[in-house]
Amino acid sequence: MAEEAAGGGGSVSISEKKDAPSIRRYDLDPKLDACLDLSIRRLVYSSVAGASAALLFFRSRTTRWASVAFGAGVGIGAAYTECSYILNGSSPKRPQRISPFPSLSQEEK
Repeated sequence: MAEEAAGGGGSVSISEKKDAPSIRRYDLDPKLDACLDLSIRRLVYSSVAGASAALLFFRSRTTRWASVAFGAGVGIGAAYTECSYILNGSSPKRPQRISPFPSLSQEEK
């Protein structure tokens, strides 16, 4: 009762205000969030690289846009490959190297 009289009625305390979220957040799965971040970065960086290469090497508008599109495609492809590794949880499978020359350890056997 004393708090109501001092606070001017049905006021809300400071601790109750902190508990209520003022901005609505959309939290995605961390893997999807990382994949989205990676995709946007690779798309932008490769498009910028394609545009800068186009300004240096090409004169025609068509070839410049083609260079930007090629860079964007490379970025999307790289992001798709990396995201498939992230989402599936497996590391990239690399082929084993087969040497044309037998190693010394095989000759001793």
